[in-house]
Amino acid sequence: MESEVEKNISSTKLESGNSGCSHYRRRCKIRTPCCDEIFNCRHCQNEAKNSLETNLSDRHVLPRFEVKKVQQYCVNCGVCMGKYFCGICNFFDDDISKDQFHCNQCGICIIGGKENFFHCDKCGCCYSNLMADGHHCVERAMHQNCPVCFEYLFDSTKAITVLHCGHTIHFEMENHHQFSCPVCSKSICDMSELWKKFDELIASTPMLEIYRNKMVWILCNDCSGKCQVQFHVIAHKCLDCKSYNTRRTQGPPAAAAASFSTNVVEIFTDRTKLYFKQSDHSLIPGAGGRVFIGVVILNGVA
Repeated sequence: MESEVEKNISSTKLESGNSGCSHYRRRCKIRTPCCDEIFNCRHCQNEAKNSLETNLSDRHVLPRFEVKKVQQYCVNCGVCMGKYFCGICNFFDDDISKDQFHCNQCGICIIGGKENFFHCDKCGCCYSNLMADGHHCVERAMHQNCPVCFEYLFDSTKAITVLHCGHTIHFEMENHHQFSCPVCSKSICDMSELWKKFDELIASTPMLEIYRNKMVWILCNDCSGKCQVQFHVIAHKCLDCKSYNTRRTQGPPAAAAASFSTNVVEIFTDRTKLYFKQSDHSLIPGAGGRVFIGVVILNGVA
């Protein structure tokens, strides 16, 4: 037989309705310890206390674990505050269709079903099983602010996506009018079709005569390789990975520069141009510059 308490609880349980807020469905509100006011949840408090109407000096957030002294059933009337309850996070939600579960490694509750996620120790968060064999690990990838909107990602209620490079970003921010990661500048998807169009565009756009033999050094954002290519006003193609996601840089790779410097045994000038004397006694004319107390200054940069 049911006890009086169990009967009281079962008789006072309410059907799921519109109770709660846009964040959670629950049959209670919280009194925030920071400002002693009543809100539906901590997210409602954070939104209210960080709005543009709030004085800048009064803005603050209520951290997840600052919500304390909560339980699933009311001690007075026995009403169930939420069908899902986590005593570690002090969290409850009446909408169990979210398949909430608590991850001990993350230390927070996550939605989506425990069987659909795995925890990556290096990234420090749970990812979908679809990424188990192919994601690029970035240490504490989720424990960062979104690089576009600057909201903290780890406990964000918004959908988050993981880019090919391993960096994380809010899903709604993925179309941030760029084809590259805002953190490392690597391409966020397969750009091979676009690169073919770049090939056609460059082939149909010849450069002026004075630029046709101009060579520049580039750094590839996708493969991190350096190479020297022919200058073009539209884009520069990486010779290694064939990507156009590149940027101009100065000088050859460090290894090539080091190889050159080991052959130079003497540097002198005739006041109009620098000369580099190599170990085989050959001279290499350099750019205009001067020698000052043993430091070579080219084009005004030491």
